[in-house]
Amino acid sequence: MFWLAVAVSLLLVLLFETDVLLPGALADEVSVQFAVATAVELLTICSIPLAVRMFRFKKIRTDIKNGHYMKWALIRLALLATLLIGNTLLYYIYMNVAFGYMAIIVLISMVFIYPSESRMKSETAIEE
Repeated sequence: MFWLAVAVSLLLVLLFETDVLLPGALADEVSVQFAVATAVELLTICSIPLAVRMFRFKKIRTDIKNGHYMKWALIRLALLATLLIGNTLLYYIYMNVAFGYMAIIVLISMVFIYPSESRMKSETAIEE
């Protein structure tokens, strides 16, 4: 899912940069753009720490110890992957650099939750 989100974002960039899709289609909708930007900024700011620290919650730790690591790893990866694709799309729809910066920040944050085997071993060994 990590690489799928990156590939979809790169495909969006390619389609908008080659003018297959119309960039800036809603750039004139200033009031809607402000509301969307505010909502997505808040969502991004809240979701990144949640995704990074998700395995610190007691219910999730218990579920992980019961063998559901992959489910929770995919949930937190999907949380950030959705934001990455959404911010990339919104950047090109509104041509607002704030969305581009948030997409870059989410991409960097995704590196810290990439579900590798070593990360799985360290995260499943979380002590109470």
